[in-house]
Amino acid sequence: MFDWMVWTLPVAVFFTCIVLMLIGMTVWEFKSPTVARKGFLPLVTTRGDRLFIGLLGAAYVNLAFVGLAGQIAEWLSLSEEPSIWFGFVLSMGWLFLVMRKG
Repeated sequence: MFDWMVWTLPVAVFFTCIVLMLIGMTVWEFKSPTVARKGFLPLVTTRGDRLFIGLLGAAYVNLAFVGLAGQIAEWLSLSEEPSIWFGFVLSMGWLFLVMRKG
């Protein structure tokens, strides 16, 4: 069933984090309804909006890292491409920033 996708540990962790965030946000919304606010993003957002924007950004950060890993290795004169975990950490950092300050 999942043969079409390369399920490595970082990919599985990334998707598990997304599922856990969606569950957590649903519970949080039931316990404490959100209030729209303005952060560094150029629009007024709710928690759900910020989660969506953060997840989109996290996906783009991961895709960019995977696409540029060869170039990064070349620029930094590395013997092999950097670990995908760096992209994961960057994407989760972006998501945290958007959720907190966005």
